[in-house]
Amino acid sequence: QVQLVESGGGLVQAGGSLRLSCAASGSIISINAMNWYRQSPGKQRELVAAISNIGSTSYADSVKGRFTISKDNAKNTVYLQMSSLKPEDTAVYYCNADLQQRFQGRRVYWGQGTQVTVSS
Repeated sequence: QVQLVESGGGLVQAGGSLRLSCAASGSIISINAMNWYRQSPGKQRELVAAISNIGSTSYADSVKGRFTISKDNAKNTVYLQMSSLKPEDTAVYYCNADLQQRFQGRRVYWGQGTQVTVSS
């Protein structure tokens, strides 16, 4: 089995910064991509940022220039550095991993989510 454990959420004032972490552990051969999604009440879950196995990144238009996704391959960990936070960034942030396992093949796993609240 694979576990994704997120950390780093919390309450911050508008204009502030937070850094989220997501560590993957378990039976993993390789990781194809790791992504951050978010979901706020009454809205659909949306892709915020993605990073591929070769380090290519992409971002939602709403966070470009403010958020940075990065990873540590040795630790199977992905980070989301969030700066210039706005109240509309308030949401539960979920980590997602597209990975290869020895017997199960290609699978997608989700973390449990971490709350980010930005006060105005």
